[in-house]
Amino acid sequence: MKVAQIMNTDVFLTAPNRSIREAAETMQRMDVGSLPVGDGDRLIGMVTDRDIAIRAVARGLDADTPVRDVMTQEIRYCFDDQDVDDVARNMADLQVRRLPVINRDKRLVGFVSLADFAHGADNGATEELVRGVATPH
Repeated sequence: MKVAQIMNTDVFLTAPNRSIREAAETMQRMDVGSLPVGDGDRLIGMVTDRDIAIRAVARGLDADTPVRDVMTQEIRYCFDDQDVDDVARNMADLQVRRLPVINRDKRLVGFVSLADFAHGADNGATEELVRGVATPH
């Protein structure tokens, strides 16, 4: 089975010059904890609710701070044509619960999460992923 078969294609990109307040409002509206940051449909970073809390609020930054100032620039991702077992193993090793999915042209096409594996992948991939992300840091 390929990642394209289980991924969520309903993805919203935020711009690096948008405020962290706008990013947080979008996260609340979409009921998500992270947003890909993009220039057009090219992925340039990720911003999470944790990034906003730790890199902005804890440092006393203003709510109008641009996303680019708190986003993570090192992006982990997978390809839409990768095998779900390989991606689950990689996510478990990285201890991440979600990954952006890109195509071979490096365009963002979706997101895959632990929930997608639980509902769409085989039990082996799901079990391996759960064991990896449940391991204490």
